[in-house]
Amino acid sequence: MAFGVFLHRTDSIYDDVPSERYQFTKQYLTRAQQCEGDWIVYLEPSKIRHTKGYFAVAKLQGIIPDPRKPDMFLAIIAPGTYLDFGDPVPFREENTIFEQGLLNDIGKLSGRAQAAVRTLAATDFARIVERGLGRDESILPRVDPPPAPQGFEEGQGSFQHVSPRERVVQLTNRAIRDRNFRKTVLRAYDDRCAITGMRLVNGGGRAEVEAAHIRPVEHDGPDIVSNGLALSGTAHWMFDRGLVALRDDLAVMVSRQANDPESIRSIVNPTGKLIAPGRLSERPRPEFVQWHRENCFKH
Repeated sequence: MAFGVFLHRTDSIYDDVPSERYQFTKQYLTRAQQCEGDWIVYLEPSKIRHTKGYFAVAKLQGIIPDPRKPDMFLAIIAPGTYLDFGDPVPFREENTIFEQGLLNDIGKLSGRAQAAVRTLAATDFARIVERGLGRDESILPRVDPPPAPQGFEEGQGSFQHVSPRERVVQLTNRAIRDRNFRKTVLRAYDDRCAITGMRLVNGGGRAEVEAAHIRPVEHDGPDIVSNGLALSGTAHWMFDRGLVALRDDLAVMVSRQANDPESIRSIVNPTGKLIAPGRLSERPRPEFVQWHRENCFKH
């Protein structure tokens, strides 16, 4: 098994759904097979305007022939493993690149950089994932216990650099996944409640909106931005309890079972529709919206 990199662009001609499958040609079959059962990182090409760089990680469950297209194959992503990076990682930063394995003997990019599917060195995988997950005192442990304070003096301890396989363990940690889900959803919605339209930021600069799953994790909802909504605390509470839902056109529905439906309608933004992200790939996917409407909404 080996780590890997899969190139993906949102306007791809291939039948890609990064959280579920990745379509590729026969020429990449051998490389993709090396990554079966291991983790891959998604990379948006540098030539894409406003590229996200390395933007997500997922576990490759297996590879099958595409039943609809001869000489094409599908890399199947293990359910529940896909995770958008809370902090997307640029391919190049100043004079260095994160994927050091692409450099040749004289320190220049090799032809491998053009490959849509390629293996990834363990050290490069750990470097990319570490940057993508971001540093957080509540998650990355200190190397040693902090020294006893002298008087009122406080010191910042150094963080442990985690090995590639320890990084893999972190990728399934619920706290880490929740933190990255919140980052990606709030960034997509510009820290604004998608139902009320309010963008509230507290004195510490923290957005007062929450990242809500449309289809909950406990009902096999994935941690992807298209299964998320940025909602104020009140809107989140109402959405989870089925007092509000979305139509297929993202118009906001109010339950007839609500004890004060007019007040609920009064806090919906003037358009009457969800304020959706600009990127089409980040907008709520219809199947998640439908699931919530059929399983949570109080008709």
